[in-house]
Amino acid sequence: MLLILSSLLVNAAEPVLQPLPKPLAANAVASLKLSKQGWIFSFMGLGAGKTWKDITKDAWQMSLDTGKWEEIRPVPGPAGRLDAAAIGVREQVFLFSGYVVDGRGAENPVPDVNIYEPLLHRWYRGADIPVAVGGAVIGSYRDRYIYLVGGRSKEGPVKNVQVYDVEKDSWRQATAIAGEAVFGAGGALLDDTIFYVNGAYRNPSDDSSYVASDECWAGKIDHHDPTKVQWTKLANHPGNARYGIAAGSSPKDQKIYFSGGSDDPYNYNGLGYNGKPVGPSPMTFAWNLRASKWEVMQENTANATLDNRALVVIPAALVTIGGIAGNQEVTARVNVISKQNSAR
Repeated sequence: MLLILSSLLVNAAEPVLQPLPKPLAANAVASLKLSKQGWIFSFMGLGAGKTWKDITKDAWQMSLDTGKWEEIRPVPGPAGRLDAAAIGVREQVFLFSGYVVDGRGAENPVPDVNIYEPLLHRWYRGADIPVAVGGAVIGSYRDRYIYLVGGRSKEGPVKNVQVYDVEKDSWRQATAIAGEAVFGAGGALLDDTIFYVNGAYRNPSDDSSYVASDECWAGKIDHHDPTKVQWTKLANHPGNARYGIAAGSSPKDQKIYFSGGSDDPYNYNGLGYNGKPVGPSPMTFAWNLRASKWEVMQENTANATLDNRALVVIPAALVTIGGIAGNQEVTARVNVISKQNSAR
């Protein structure tokens, strides 16, 4: 009886959130608290047709109080993008880089930094990112510095750790990552440490394809100099997803959560470099900072997806916005995943 009651209470605490107004994958997602109210934002992304013509500039926001989406002004610029990085800092949402795709399917990163002010319903431009990338890990530190870790530039995956100063609207380069140059890694920043796992690096025997990395890293930021990062290799995480894992941090839980992704690197249309469809990993897991260990949260996450740019952590649950489902269809689903450890 106690177990049944506990399960009912957990399920009751999980919010009911509407699906996106349209299916989207590779959309940039961020969360922000405004006047004690939680909001989720979705920017750009790939529509149901999964071609370059289906990439959108649309932008949406959801109040967690209502669970309903409303359309906001589209992202400025001549074209939509994929694999941009977004984060909420100081009552604004910062949107970085990402790829535009031409009619031949070529993905070209752009240096754009777009900043949205929800309270004023306006966009403005920030200083261009020095090395334009898509598929970078993003995190914020001291509510001032935003870190972009790795990603793929026009020349390929990079080791750059680029630091944007919100106060000065300026960029600096931090200590480069210690492992392979990767893009599509899953990661976040918690307290003074950057965490990222996996991603893809260039195939040493075939320049036109990429290989999934199994490495996991933690980078401690120097308290006196935000450009100095000391990197430490972590043990491999549970499960076998190696590319495109969604991630999000929780200061309250002192955990970095990870979910979804795929065993193999893939193109924006959901096909691997061998031309075969890839499927999402069903596992949701976390790095516990207090215990310094990995934990499996869900062995078989319901409605798992790939091609999510972020995992939104809210008090009651974890949330993914859109993505590519196991049937290779772009979905509009907003998937609510329990943070309770149900793995056995």
